[in-house]
Amino acid sequence: MSERLPTELWVTAHLRKCAAQGLPIYVMHKGAFAAGTVMVKIVIRGEGCKLFNQARDSDGNMGWMDLYEGEIVDETRADQHIQRAIQRDPDVWVVEVEDMSGKNPFEGKVF
Repeated sequence: MSERLPTELWVTAHLRKCAAQGLPIYVMHKGAFAAGTVMVKIVIRGEGCKLFNQARDSDGNMGWMDLYEGEIVDETRADQHIQRAIQRDPDVWVVEVEDMSGKNPFEGKVF
């Protein structure tokens, strides 16, 4: 069994990496220290946002599910989705990033 880095440490490392690159990044909701999944809201100023949820592919590899399949959506719509996700699973971490390109700064394949 492989050991997994606790989610809080993983998120903190990525916060520092993004900050070092000049990307504004915020934790909107803190989940479980050790095992919460991560949701990333990417704000594209003046256009809307994208929403990704950490998930595993069919081979068990960690990656990102694009919840709106590449579509840029209104922030209100994304925030409603996030609130429903938190109600279902309060252990989820929600991170917001401002990036004009709409690129997810976290490593992993998008599916």
